[in-house]
Amino acid sequence: MKIAVVGTGYVGLSNAVVLAQHHEVVAVDIDPVRVDQVNDRVAPIEDPELEDYLRDRPLDLKATLDGELAYAGADFVVVATPTDYDVHTHFFDTSTVERVISQVLRVDRDTPIVIKSTVPVGFTDRMRREYPGATIVFSPEFLREGRALHDNLHPSRIVVGASARSGASVALGRRFADLLAEGALDDGVPILLTEPSEAEAIKLFANTYLALRVAYFNELDTYAATHGLDTRQIIEGVGLDPRIGAHYNNPSFGYGGYCLPKDTLQLQANYRDVPQNLISAIVEANTTRKDFIAADILRRKPAVVGVYRLIMKSGSDNFRMSSVQGVMKRIKAKGVEVVIYEPELDEEAFFGSEVVRDLDEFKQRADVIVANRRTDVLADVEELVYTRDLYGRD
Repeated sequence: MKIAVVGTGYVGLSNAVVLAQHHEVVAVDIDPVRVDQVNDRVAPIEDPELEDYLRDRPLDLKATLDGELAYAGADFVVVATPTDYDVHTHFFDTSTVERVISQVLRVDRDTPIVIKSTVPVGFTDRMRREYPGATIVFSPEFLREGRALHDNLHPSRIVVGASARSGASVALGRRFADLLAEGALDDGVPILLTEPSEAEAIKLFANTYLALRVAYFNELDTYAATHGLDTRQIIEGVGLDPRIGAHYNNPSFGYGGYCLPKDTLQLQANYRDVPQNLISAIVEANTTRKDFIAADILRRKPAVVGVYRLIMKSGSDNFRMSSVQGVMKRIKAKGVEVVIYEPELDEEAFFGSEVVRDLDEFKQRADVIVANRRTDVLADVEELVYTRDLYGRD
């Protein structure tokens, strides 16, 4: 079977590798550097297990800049292109997805298309109306940055949204779900076939619940810090309730990254004509948390604040929407100098803040070192480190 996967980010490349264990996969990207890296079996993203699979496994995988060549004769085209949230329209920018769909159907009107990019609720049905007779389904992705391949090899569930009004669509949806299950290392992975809009909603509600947990334990920590209480004792006592559990409970500077900020905003926008309080509160709580963190740092009256790493979490190369950037902006707005240590940055400055290459120099210059997560490399300046991290994990 030939499968084209469009996009070589976390979603696209991890799916391409899973499928290439048993089938011919052609990965499509507009970046020639990424195409060359995939063809040279080098991961263009930060994911250790993905790097190992590309290097060591016999995968039937190649990459190309030529989408039309990849789409010709494909049994499936999987679309995993970026869909950033547009603050002006209050919806995801789905233009890359729409462009790929149009290109694929120009090559062959009968090619089944699977959308993996996160989209607003109702998008797949809109594409089906725009292209009558085309087979377009939606399959949400549930993965973590830095562990994308692991989460696709060990999926919690496989969800495919294929309209029950079309027997062919349902059959194709089941067929694609079986391909993902075939590539997984676990047996008996739950498979859920839904309508497309329900599958889109599953993605947004799942990520918004994760954002809710982050916001909840962050607000617990804010209360404890304000009143001089031990956050760890409270969290451990709360987490012993099996209905709550001792997971996803480590305080941070706020939720961020590729998915949670934009998915919560998109779900909030989807509620435009529906009564709600909680969804907006989750979005607002993240802003309030950054306000508190910045104020707490400024109470130490630093002349220079050092920010150790912009990435969201260990094993990630993502700066986008990282919570520490919001903290930085608030600190700089008060006239305090901010310097950054971030090995992943090639630039000399980041939004007007100096990037310091030498870690020892960075430690010497900062009065307070802000770190979203604890790390052994800062152990020698522990008295300078500001973090809300309790458990040394994400």
